[in-house]
Amino acid sequence: MLDEVTIRGLEAADRAAWEPLFRGYIEFYQAAVADELIDETWARLLSPEPEFHIGLGAVDSEERLVGIAHILFHRSTWSKSCYCYLEDLFVDPSARTRGIGRKLIEAVYAEADRRGATRTYWATQEFNYRARTLYDQVATKSPFIQYRR
Repeated sequence: MLDEVTIRGLEAADRAAWEPLFRGYIEFYQAAVADELIDETWARLLSPEPEFHIGLGAVDSEERLVGIAHILFHRSTWSKSCYCYLEDLFVDPSARTRGIGRKLIEAVYAEADRRGATRTYWATQEFNYRARTLYDQVATKSPFIQYRR
């Protein structure tokens, strides 16, 4: 049940449960990330520097980590305030359809509001239809196309 899920900051004791979720996220996007970068990402998420990555976790009634959100705040040339970038969002496949993704996004919004961010944004691949159904309910799709080098 959704009421039984709590969103909180990731803690050092979450590492063993966090890593399979993060690796599941990477696998979903058919990507590869070196082990040392996964270690570095974990260190960044636990860093006391709040201007860098922040890790949120969805914890069920059995204290099991069932979802993660990684966010990053940065300045903008278009605003006096900061923006919030939701870099990674993943829910354990066995816990999906329970509203956990929505609850994580709401927690991201709350953190963005707390910090005075005037924009919260993220990207997903076009084929991620299931998540896009949720995203269409909680945000407005941007007309921008992403380019990479």
